Amino acid sequence: MSADDDSLTSSEDSSWISWFCRLRGNEFFVEVDERWIQDDFNLHGLSKIVPNYEYALDMILDREHDMDLTEEQAEMVETSAEILYGLIHQRYIITQRGLESMLEKYNQVEFGRCPRVYCEGQPILPTGQSDLPRNSTLKLHCPRCEELYVPKLTRHTQIDGAYFGTTFPHLFFQTYPEMIPAPPKYSYTPRIYGFKIHKSSRQVLKSNCIK
Repeated sequence: MSADDDSLTSSEDSSWISWFCRLRGNEFFVEVDERWIQDDFNLHGLSKIVPNYEYALDMILDREHDMDLTEEQAEMVETSAEILYGLIHQRYIITQRGLESMLEKYNQVEFGRCPRVYCEGQPILPTGQSDLPRNSTLKLHCPRCEELYVPKLTRHTQIDGAYFGTTFPHLFFQTYPEMIPAPPKYSYTPRIYGFKIHKSSRQVLKSNCIK
C-alpha cells in the first residue's frame, strides 16, 4: 500500500507505526504495541514469508542500522515493512488488547455499515478470505446477514485481506457475544403486479429457453 502524494508523512515525533496507521486508506488498522512486536514468539514464522525481514522489522520499530541502502533497496524494504506490519496486525487483533482496540473502532462505526437494505445499517467488520498475503483483498463481514461485501471506498479495496485474516470477525463476536445482532426480520420478496413469484419459476423459464 504505497502512500499517495497527499498522504501524511512521518515526522520526528511520530513512530513508523503511528505514521502508517494514519495514511489515507489505512483507517481500518490499529496501532500494534511495540512491546508486543518485540516479543519474537509473536512473530514466529513471518521471517519465512516476508522478504528483507530484518530490515523491515527495524523500520517498523524505528531502529537505526548501519548499512546504507540505495533508493531502490529502500523502497523494497518499505514494501516489506508494510507487508510485515499487515501480517503482525492480523495476529495482534485476535489478542485481548487487539480485540479491545477493534471494538472501539466498531463502536464508532469506523468500518462502515452493511449495504443490505434489510440489515438496517448494521455495523460491519473487516476480514480476509485468506491468512496468506497476495491471495485476496479486504472484504467486510456483516454479522446480521453473515455475508461478505466489497468495501465502498476504492482505497480500502486495495488492502490485502490477510492483514485482517479469516479468524478476526468470528473471534470478535465469540469474545463479545453481547454485540451479536438479531437476524434480519425481513427478506426481499420479488413480486409482479403485487403477486409473489414462485421460486421454481426461474428454473421453468430457463428450461423453456434451453428447449
